[in-house]
Amino acid sequence: MSRARVAVLKVVLQKVSVAEAAADCGLSRRQLHRLLARYREGGLEALEPRSRRPKSNPARTTPQVAARIIELRQQLTADGADAGPVTIAWHLEREGATPPSTSTIRRILHAAGLVTPQPKKRPRSSFLRFEADQPNETWQSDFTHWPLADGTDVEILNWLDDHSRFLLACVAFPRVTGDAVVNTFLETIEHYGIPASTLTDNGVVFTARFVGGRNAFEYLLQMLGVRQKNGSPGHPQTQGKIERFHQTLKRFLAAQPAPTTISELQAQLDRLRDHYNEHRPHRANNKRPPGDTYRASPKALPAGPAAGHFRIRYDRVSDGGKISLRRAGRMHHLGIGAEHRGKRVIALLDETSVSIVHLDTGEIIATNTIEPNRGYWRNKQNAPGRWPGAN
Repeated sequence: MSRARVAVLKVVLQKVSVAEAAADCGLSRRQLHRLLARYREGGLEALEPRSRRPKSNPARTTPQVAARIIELRQQLTADGADAGPVTIAWHLEREGATPPSTSTIRRILHAAGLVTPQPKKRPRSSFLRFEADQPNETWQSDFTHWPLADGTDVEILNWLDDHSRFLLACVAFPRVTGDAVVNTFLETIEHYGIPASTLTDNGVVFTARFVGGRNAFEYLLQMLGVRQKNGSPGHPQTQGKIERFHQTLKRFLAAQPAPTTISELQAQLDRLRDHYNEHRPHRANNKRPPGDTYRASPKALPAGPAAGHFRIRYDRVSDGGKISLRRAGRMHHLGIGAEHRGKRVIALLDETSVSIVHLDTGEIIATNTIEPNRGYWRNKQNAPGRWPGAN
């Protein structure tokens, strides 16, 4: 029997004074007077402990908001998009609603049976995290695989800004080669500037250091003054952000119609890139989309030597020993030399000259002065040629 009942019965049945009954049962007189009032209203049952829960809760999630949370979860999942509590809260806010806390959203999803338990999943607190301080301080890159409708394996190369998680490039290839890495990197820096560093794994398309040399990508980074960083072999967690993005990419693609061609797959990747950068929050960005975070801060620059304004072009020397490029709306032909035919080169253009660098060796094999009124610019490293039969 509870103390409350004992104290009340002492007063009611045994005619003990309130002060004495309260002292015997370890209660204050005020407490016992309250208990006696409850007894007179409802008998002994009224003496049981009462819930402290308020009769009403103005902050309680309305049925309409709960239904919208479930609807958003199902819609985002069907689209292959992130559908966690943070994303759902972001969408509710964009719709003009006041979202409940993420823990409340999680409880609603659990109650609706929309959460699959993952007991073996590592908690976020167990990860050691690092993040670049500025956009363009570090670009992470890697590629992953995806099948076409007929089962043909395709490789998807991605470039991701470490600071903002902004997806800089997402391009499909039959196979990712060293040329593909160089081309996508050059196209990306044309749009977003030159990064201070890159972070990749040790695949041969990114580094040749384990085979005793350098590849085209490494020579290009050296020319631009970009620091190259490679993860430890067998430790993909170093490139954790790009690896995590691959999960997002594959979840999105799995929700799309199977592409029959690389062009169809690329169209899907372009839609993903727009959605990922501009239309979804990122937990690491204080719930802002990566695009907003990328554009909000000054960009980091390489330590050197690329000072001033450069235009960079990747090409291969033709059988005639030339390359062609367009400048100010006019096509020009640059003499390189027949002995260099077929070589992969980088053309570095400033305001007055063009330097041609052999990507396999890093050697400058041609220097051409920009002459806007001439269609052909000869290699200044070679002596002027002669027409056949000339004295």
